[in-house]
Amino acid sequence: MEESKPNILVVDDEAFNLDILGEYLEDADYAPVKVENGLAAWSLLEQDQERFEAVLLDRMMPEMDGMELLTRVKAHPTLHTLPVIMQTAKAAKQDVLDGLQAGAYYYLTKPYDEAHMLAIVNTALADFRRYRSLREETRQTARTLSLMQKGRFRFRTLREGRNLAMLLANASHQAEKVVTGLSELMVNAVEHGNLGIGYEEKSRLNAQGSWEREVERRLALPENAEKQVVVSFERTHEGVQSLIQDQGAGFAWKEYLEFSPERLFDTHGRGIAMANSLSFDRLEYQGNGNRVVATIATKSEQLRGPDGPKERRSPALDS
Repeated sequence: MEESKPNILVVDDEAFNLDILGEYLEDADYAPVKVENGLAAWSLLEQDQERFEAVLLDRMMPEMDGMELLTRVKAHPTLHTLPVIMQTAKAAKQDVLDGLQAGAYYYLTKPYDEAHMLAIVNTALADFRRYRSLREETRQTARTLSLMQKGRFRFRTLREGRNLAMLLANASHQAEKVVTGLSELMVNAVEHGNLGIGYEEKSRLNAQGSWEREVERRLALPENAEKQVVVSFERTHEGVQSLIQDQGAGFAWKEYLEFSPERLFDTHGRGIAMANSLSFDRLEYQGNGNRVVATIATKSEQLRGPDGPKERRSPALDS
């Protein structure tokens, strides 16, 4: 049976823009669905919450603008992981930053070329399908993992890391939210930590569509044969903590915890910020950045006080 084309919701109040974007997407073998305002788009999204795999969204529109629609999508229990790519002529850095902080996957500023737009859409769909697969598998994992108190794990590959993310996410009470963040941290530990793929290099690999092939190539090199990521899991009265440690030299982690104006138009570099803001109650890097502790608070014990996260640590994970 022939696989159906991915449905992309395109939202723009200019008919000319809709036609151009629709042609670009159709030529790339996507199935665009075009609407002229945010209200109509929201109606379609609510009617069939599994229909679309990405939204290409204009910011300035009548009836409901792009920022309001983005806010509704990211607050929705089912739609919140849907990648929303903003596209607008409103290109001031603060406007772009506002969109990313509200949950936009990417921010295209007009005018932009067809190749760049399609590269962003391709990456967004690949990420969305990977996250959706993780969530679906997470739902099927035995709920007895909630009984696990402590564990220690090792892995080498991206697939092993994603499988472990699914397993450990299911040990928390917020599995579908946590699995995406854990997956990002574990992929980061392999690609940047153990294999040394730098930021600029990943940008180039993404543009070429060869990132995963390069990861597999480096994993097969003799110098990387023994490199592993070690993950320690512990359940305490405060919540669930996972410590992820790679064998890399570390990185300047502080600049990646929040969305950065300097990386607004890059094709990657937002995974840690998304994990920090959406998946965990606290994300704490230690030392040079090759150790990170991700914490999910229990339902009754919230780690965030009125002035921010409370400085509480698990002695077992800090050893």
